[in-house]
Amino acid sequence: MTSPTSTPTSLQAKLPPRFQRPPLVWWIGGLILLGLFIHGIYISQLTPERLFSGLGRLGDFLMQAFPPDVSRAQNFFWAILVTFEMALVGTVVGVILSLPVALLASDNTTPNPKVRLVTRSLVAAVRTIPDLVWALVFVVAIGLGPAAGILTIAVDILGFCGRFFSERIEELEPGPVEALTATGASRLGVILGAVFPCAFPSFVATSLYGVEKSIRSAVVLGLVGAGGIGVELSTSMRLFRYDQALTIIIMIWLVVTASEQVSSNIRRRVM
Repeated sequence: MTSPTSTPTSLQAKLPPRFQRPPLVWWIGGLILLGLFIHGIYISQLTPERLFSGLGRLGDFLMQAFPPDVSRAQNFFWAILVTFEMALVGTVVGVILSLPVALLASDNTTPNPKVRLVTRSLVAAVRTIPDLVWALVFVVAIGLGPAAGILTIAVDILGFCGRFFSERIEELEPGPVEALTATGASRLGVILGAVFPCAFPSFVATSLYGVEKSIRSAVVLGLVGAGGIGVELSTSMRLFRYDQALTIIIMIWLVVTASEQVSSNIRRRVM
């Protein structure tokens, strides 16, 4: 006899997946992740003594950083302008390259399933390699400077926007595409007349997120010689000029905050 408090098998089967008992492989995966988490804490050696001494050195850094030294603010301004330009050019190039890639990687616009599989695999491979690794590769290939940073950002945005553009294209309602196809429109006509107009707001929003992401990345890329304000920041830290480093950090914060504010305003108008 079934207990009044027990869940019938038929009802259990209708429950959402999150309420159902996970399979054995999930438990094994959870245990592996738990073991890696515990091992990560162990190898980090984050002891209270290290944290306490670190707070002391952080206090020394702040005491040497205040007040910020603005004697080289003009040089830093031009360097951060280069950083912004690197991010802007790299993002625009990456977004333009992402559009045909997304069309080839989407179920409803790809000319062939094999093309879709190959394109998706390439986008996934590009996305999984960190931008710092791409920066080192391009610095070796074409030398130090903003050109390596622009190529790095373009590749990074290609992986980022290629994925999200493709997902948005696959989510489109089939009605507009079918209507244009029924009129005898070519594949290019369907893409320009139905796919792009319907997905345009999402494309713009994703691209603006890409700009914000690129500005933050461009700062870090300078640390490996890819140009921009990161070179100045690295030099200041190595020379123990923490007051100049604080000036650079404040300028980076202002630029990133301003770009996020402008990006949010544009997204609200477009969406």
